[in-house]
Amino acid sequence: MGFLSAVVNGISMGAVYGLIALGLTLIFGIMRIINFAHGAFLMLSMMLSYWVWSITGANPYILIVIIGPVMFFFGYACQRALIKPVLDAQKDVREPLSVLLLTASLAVVLENLALMIFGADYVMVRTSFTDSTIALGSVTLSAARLYAAIIALVVTVLFWAFLKYSEMGRKLRATGQDRNTSALMGIDITNTYAIAFGLGTALLSVAALVLIPFYYVHPTVGQVFMTKAFIVVVLGGLGSVPGALVGGLIIGLIESIGAQYMTATLTLVLVYATFLSVLFIKPSGIFGSPFEW
Repeated sequence: MGFLSAVVNGISMGAVYGLIALGLTLIFGIMRIINFAHGAFLMLSMMLSYWVWSITGANPYILIVIIGPVMFFFGYACQRALIKPVLDAQKDVREPLSVLLLTASLAVVLENLALMIFGADYVMVRTSFTDSTIALGSVTLSAARLYAAIIALVVTVLFWAFLKYSEMGRKLRATGQDRNTSALMGIDITNTYAIAFGLGTALLSVAALVLIPFYYVHPTVGQVFMTKAFIVVVLGGLGSVPGALVGGLIIGLIESIGAQYMTATLTLVLVYATFLSVLFIKPSGIFGSPFEW
């Protein structure tokens, strides 16, 4: 793979990383909690997507009309049934640490349930474009990765516009800035938190659907992307939607280009070195700001 091909493929994978991190940064930006079950939710979305595809045989991208709403209500229910009681118990704490333990435990439960129900086999959706490539001059692209990048970029832009211009988006941003003042202005904080958690989980379902045509599904697949999602979120700036996208693109490019000139271990070292360098120079991240949202 030439340099230009590595760049384009890095951008493609980076856009998916950004989409995965978008749900994580949304939940942190609104609720001020870090969801350690984020990777497990991604795994669950991928498992559910694979299961529905194996039954229907439909194009994976079309399944968003089924998987998206299901994962939204799953995230909404998790927040109301599991996280809300903990938040209520620590309502005067800005960043409740007990939720971290709860979400970490939830991740373990979901991964082991998936192992029991689906088994440890690695499976992948096979479509007409899974092994296809697209040649643009001297640049050769994986068709599945290109489609994944386009969908991820479109969803990210649409979600940014939703947060910026819609009534619900303004409520979400206001709650992220100051939940007490937002409550005084008539915003239902409890419902807003649940919607934010549901939206963050629904965004993962989109990432899952664009991943399954070229990435294996297994019970621990979420762990592969969880660390990268954290790096992307902190690199781009906690709570920043553009930061999630830019951070994902940076990591994707480093991985893709680095693989052309060094071993996988050294590429991973370069990813962490870039991450630490940004933190030293700008601890709040590239798009981080003292003014939230």
